[in-house]
Amino acid sequence: MLGRRVHVTGRARLKLGAELKKAYTAGASVRTLAHGCGRSYGFVHRLLTEAGTTLRTRGGDTRRHAAR
Repeated sequence: MLGRRVHVTGRARLKLGAELKKAYTAGASVRTLAHGCGRSYGFVHRLLTEAGTTLRTRGGDTRRHAAR
């Protein structure tokens, strides 16, 4: 786990981005990843974007269910 104020740069940043991308692609949420590595949602989102990850749309069923 990384400290909150530790700067992640260079190869370590690329490696962490690749690991997060792999977990995200396998189905983990950005929030779950952020909690797991002790970083903010924004940090994880940024690393996923830098790693070339195609982010999913916001979750939940957006279709309205017909009244029964």
